[in-house]
Amino acid sequence: MILPAVAGLLIIVAVLWEAFETVILPRRVTRRFRFTVLFYRLTWRPWRAIARKTKNTKLRETFLSYFGPLSLLMLFVVYATLLIFGFGLLFYGAASHTATEWPFWTSVYLSGTTFFTLGIGDVTPHTSLERVIVVLGSGIGFGFLALILSYLPVIYQAFSRREVNVVLLDARAGSPPTATELLRRHSGPNGLDALRQLLHDWERSAAEILESHISYPVVSYFRSQHNNESWLGALAALLDATALLISNVDDPCSRQARLTFAMCRHTVVDLAQVFHTSPRAAPVDRLPDAERVRMHKVLTQAGFVMLDTPAGHAKLAELRSMYEPYLQALAAFLYVELPPWILAKEVTDNWRTSAWGRITGFTTPVPEENAAPDDHDV
Repeated sequence: MILPAVAGLLIIVAVLWEAFETVILPRRVTRRFRFTVLFYRLTWRPWRAIARKTKNTKLRETFLSYFGPLSLLMLFVVYATLLIFGFGLLFYGAASHTATEWPFWTSVYLSGTTFFTLGIGDVTPHTSLERVIVVLGSGIGFGFLALILSYLPVIYQAFSRREVNVVLLDARAGSPPTATELLRRHSGPNGLDALRQLLHDWERSAAEILESHISYPVVSYFRSQHNNESWLGALAALLDATALLISNVDDPCSRQARLTFAMCRHTVVDLAQVFHTSPRAAPVDRLPDAERVRMHKVLTQAGFVMLDTPAGHAKLAELRSMYEPYLQALAAFLYVELPPWILAKEVTDNWRTSAWGRITGFTTPVPEENAAPDDHDV
């Protein structure tokens, strides 16, 4: 029968091409239909729906953190299953022309033992064509397993590089990171130099996130170690801070702020396109007028020269419209909570806590309007 053999060949070619685009090709694939995209849509949406029903934050984040690694392993299992099934159809089509015709599931069994190079030998090929298929199946199976073993370290290296930058924001911008806290902690002597260096570092970090997450979108599903931190939250804090520096702050960091803003905005926009998430308006304004006034007073007391003018407010609104809809879309899709612009209550940084308690006297307070700036907060 020629039809099973043709179907098997098409399955094998399609899976190998899909695996090539997912694992090896280091660029975004714009083809309308992709099996890997379909797989993640069918698995992530119900997983996220279950997480939404979980009220306990710690339990919910733990549950969400399992998806990235598990989905990656399950994707490889699906690839392997389809390849075995495809070679089974090839064996079935080839055996149908011999005197010893195999049942279909025997052909699949032979395909599985060949794919994993078991070499049991209870079912053996009889014709030259069948022997060729066996050799191809064992070679592709061996190569597929080698590909998995080489792919997983690349994924975890990309994840580790990303998380190093996220964790470094802990002492520099708070937990979760906010634009107000990031700027306040870089006030005082040598603060602007440190702020400029931080923005320069995050210009590169945002570019690394863009490159790695477009090449390997599965890394986007990997959650950070702490529930109040995420790579998307870090980008949000940097975008908020740079937008504020560009529009409302008179300081020499504005040039670097523009460069960092451009790179971070590029990252969130392109990743929104990767996940086909349309820009959406925020359900609640992240910076209402009352919070904006409080933020300006806090930063003024910290030593920043704030440009509290209608033109500055309009410029900030324009900059926010360039990135917030994409942040909201990614946050809704990945089920990540975006940080506020300014803390609403007292928060302790992650580095100050442990399983045995927290360091006393080091809690980050919510800055009061008449409080003096603390240059030695960290």
